[in-house]
Amino acid sequence: MDINYELYKVFYFVAKTLSFSEASKKLYISQSAVSQSIKALEKKLNQHLFIRSTKRVKLTPEGEVLFKHIEPAVNLIIRGENQILDASTLNGGQLRIGASDTICRYFLVPYLKDFHEHFPNVHIKVTNQTSARCVDLLENEQVDLIVTNFPNPRIHSIDHVRKLREFHDVFIANKNFQHLKGKNLSLEELLGYPILMLDKNSMTSEFLHSLFQQKQLDLVPEIELSSNDLLIDLARIGLGIAFIPDFCLPEDDPDLFILHTNELLPARQLVVGYNSKAPLSEAAKFFVEHLISAAPEGDGQEV
Repeated sequence: MDINYELYKVFYFVAKTLSFSEASKKLYISQSAVSQSIKALEKKLNQHLFIRSTKRVKLTPEGEVLFKHIEPAVNLIIRGENQILDASTLNGGQLRIGASDTICRYFLVPYLKDFHEHFPNVHIKVTNQTSARCVDLLENEQVDLIVTNFPNPRIHSIDHVRKLREFHDVFIANKNFQHLKGKNLSLEELLGYPILMLDKNSMTSEFLHSLFQQKQLDLVPEIELSSNDLLIDLARIGLGIAFIPDFCLPEDDPDLFILHTNELLPARQLVVGYNSKAPLSEAAKFFVEHLISAAPEGDGQEV
C-alpha cells in the first residue's frame, strides 16, 4: 500500500503523546495539519485509529495494533539517523583498518590507544592480513584504510598512499652465532647458515628473495613462518638467523644482536593507503591525519 511515511510519523507522535497539540509541537507543524494527516491515514487504511473527545485522545484497538508495529520502526529510523549524526561528530560510527599482525603490534597500537581514548564511542575494527591482501580488502571496500609495507606491487591501484616512516630489515641471531658478531657478511656467506624468515605470502619474503636473486643466489630458508614474533623467539633459542623489520626488534635485547652485511639493504617504508572512490568517514579522516601528523619530518608525503 502506497502510504507516505510522513503520515505514519504523525500517527506515531499522536499515539505516543495521545495529544494532537503535543504532536504538532514535536513535529513543528500546525494542529490542523496533524489532524488532516491522521484523517488521510485513516482513509487510506479504512480504519478509525483514534477515539477523539474534547478532553482526551485514545487509540482504537486497530490503532493499538498499528502502533505496536510503527513504534519500533520509527525508533529504528531515529537510531539510524542518530548514528549517522554521531559518526559525523566522532561520537560514534566505525573505523575499519587493514594491516598485518606485525604492523598492528609494533606500529599501530599506540595510535589506536590514543584514538580510542579520545573517541571511545567509535567502534574500531582491525582486519589482519598480509600487506598484499590488505590491498584486496581496500579495493573491496571492506576497510576504510590500510597500513602496509612499501614497496608493494599491489598498491599502485590505490589512489592515495602516504609515507609514514622508513625502516630497515635486519638479520638477528643469538650467542650461538657469536663468532659472526662485528663481522661484515656477504649474502652468499649468509647462505651457509640456517635462515629464518616469513613465508612466501609476505612482502618481506618477496623482498628478501629479490635481494638474493639480484646476486644470482638461491635462498632456501631453514624455517618459514607467518609471524615475526615467532621468528624472534626461534632466533633467541638459537635455531638460526632471523630476518625481520628493525622496528620489531626489542630494544637492548641481551640475547640477540644484529648481523652486519657487506651489501647495504635498501630501506622500506610503512605507508597508509585509502581510495577516493569510497569517501572516508570522519573517524577514518581523523585517524589518517593523526598518522600523517605524527610522521617524522620529511615523511607524510604521497609515494
